Amino acid sequence: MVTGCDRYEELHAAFRWDVPARFNIFDACCRRWAGEAGRTALIVEDEAGGGSRHDYVQLLDAAERLSTALHALGVRAGDRVAIVLPQRFETAVAHMAVYRLGAVAMPLSILFGPDALEYRLQDSAAGVAIVDPAAGAALRSVWPLCPDLQALVSIDADALNDDVRVHDWSALLANAGRTVPPADTCPTDPAVLIYTSGTTGPPKGALMPHQALIGNLPGFVASQNGFPRAGDVFWSPADWAWTGGLMDVLLPTLYFGQPLVGFRGRFSPQRAFDLMARHAVTNTFLFPTALKAMMKAIPRPREQYALRLRAIMSAGEAVGDAVFEWCRDALGVTVNEMFGQTEVNYIVGNSNEEWPARPGSMGRPYPGHRVAVIDDAGVPVPAGEIGEVAVHRLDRHGFPDPVFFLGYWNNDAATARKYTGDWCRTGDLAVCDGDGYLWYQGRADDVFKAAGYRIGPSEVENCLVKHPAVANVAVVPKPDPERGALVKAYVVLAAGYTPSAELIDALQAHVRGQLAPYEYPKEIEFIEALPMTTTGKVQRRVLRLREQERARQREL
Repeated sequence: MVTGCDRYEELHAAFRWDVPARFNIFDACCRRWAGEAGRTALIVEDEAGGGSRHDYVQLLDAAERLSTALHALGVRAGDRVAIVLPQRFETAVAHMAVYRLGAVAMPLSILFGPDALEYRLQDSAAGVAIVDPAAGAALRSVWPLCPDLQALVSIDADALNDDVRVHDWSALLANAGRTVPPADTCPTDPAVLIYTSGTTGPPKGALMPHQALIGNLPGFVASQNGFPRAGDVFWSPADWAWTGGLMDVLLPTLYFGQPLVGFRGRFSPQRAFDLMARHAVTNTFLFPTALKAMMKAIPRPREQYALRLRAIMSAGEAVGDAVFEWCRDALGVTVNEMFGQTEVNYIVGNSNEEWPARPGSMGRPYPGHRVAVIDDAGVPVPAGEIGEVAVHRLDRHGFPDPVFFLGYWNNDAATARKYTGDWCRTGDLAVCDGDGYLWYQGRADDVFKAAGYRIGPSEVENCLVKHPAVANVAVVPKPDPERGALVKAYVVLAAGYTPSAELIDALQAHVRGQLAPYEYPKEIEFIEALPMTTTGKVQRRVLRLREQERARQREL
């Protein structure tokens, strides 16, 4: 039974969507706060120790100038503008400027190589790209293959060449006025084109409307324990080029007019704790992968750092009870797990101040979202049975839910496959208990059978990461002629441990002592690093394909 403070039903019953007739993300996240001089918008740092602070007045001025400059370059309502930038002030400016024009922002990671950039630029037919020096060389290498790309705006003058189509950011803004009027947009007008991470196939461009931000807000507020409160400061290592960084960090923080810390550099546990301590960060979003690394590297962080954390949201993978307990005991914060995806983000999760979190559970549907676990026919399954997580177009009161994407870019067939009636399917499996909590079972294509038993990788992975020798792990099926598949674990070792037959035996015994006999990994392979998407998700598909190829080679 649910115990303690539980306002869940009360919150759902009272919640109603408030979507205005006209809505633009620029107005909501920038212009409305610029009347308060000195109100901090962003605090940015880099690995070299440089830093700067920017208020909403500066954000507005730069966004208006950039939108005028982009308009002069031919950008109009509905046009796609690629934003290939890390966590920096210019990234927020670029987004605000594009939304102001009624154009479509297409964020791309600076970690993308030429092939990834080429695919997305060609598929989207983007006309302008705003690029960081870190991605300049890769972008220029594919520019000749992207005929629709007419202009490039470079953040650094050092990255310029003699091509007249390349424009320096600083010069462009210095010479631009603030004359182009803002677009008058409907909530359902397109605003963002984000390509899925491609964990289960080729990336697809998910087209998001302006109102999707409104659809994200109930979950954001709940998962951040009532954000905003006086003095709240947000930071997350999540790349602003992805849904997790854009819709869970950058835009909602600016929507509420609060300060956001940005960092240009590589993540490390020490740097994460240092940033949070120095900037008095109160709220954060940390992937389970990051939390695992922090847990292993600095088990007792409050002995070294003066932290002010009051809320942690985590998503992307199952948190698991090992990480859950460490956050509660070592950080003094009950982690709020969240579930969503690019197409329908922030739909399920926890809010431990409003309803009790259950270790290992994804949580419950956030207010405003009608979520169920359904079968192949689109019928909700009984409590305790595995099905696919899906969200309905209408909330429990019968009103349209604004969280939905508009569709996949130039891919109506894929959009149609995403739905069964009014249910939008996520491709993720879960079990719903009698109190409405969802328990993640893995991606539909991650779950496999071994010797007739259904294996969910997350449970085995969560068990293994509790062992002190394991820093991270991924479980996949290894083809086997007799059993169909064996449970195999790819293990990244924690510092101070080395691979050995004795360690394999110890890890196998550890799982056998905690889970069912058929769940322990019959084979363990040590690996330096797991294949990851740039959003921090383990690419089990890469490891499954590796095992399939090895099996094929054995048969030759």
